[in-house]
Amino acid sequence: MKIYGVAFLSACFLAGQVLGELLGRLFHFQGNIGGVGFGMLLLIVLGDRLKRKGWMGEESESGIHFWNAMYIPVVVAMATTQNVKAAVAGGWLAVAVGVGGTLACFLLIPVMARLGRKSDTPHNENDKV
Repeated sequence: MKIYGVAFLSACFLAGQVLGELLGRLFHFQGNIGGVGFGMLLLIVLGDRLKRKGWMGEESESGIHFWNAMYIPVVVAMATTQNVKAAVAGGWLAVAVGVGGTLACFLLIPVMARLGRKSDTPHNENDKV
């Protein structure tokens, strides 16, 4: 049922939020550290494991895909807005670190693309399709 997919998505999101809040308290930071990201990782890892074991039906999977398309991008956008506001309030060093990290990620895109192409090439002539 689609409702199981939505319940699974919600459980992963809430678990990620709890983990993010715990990390925030552990590092004496007033906020959530990576809650949305942890929720997405849980969704990906646990969803793949359930799918491989045959415990997730096609309808449950379609419920997850629906809410991925509708809800998760909105949550990520809201979290990003909060992070930018906190960085600007934190001073120029926080802004510089954020911009530097973003630029580093953009520069790694061609490297990752080359690595992906190397793994797709056949190892010998018998492997060609």
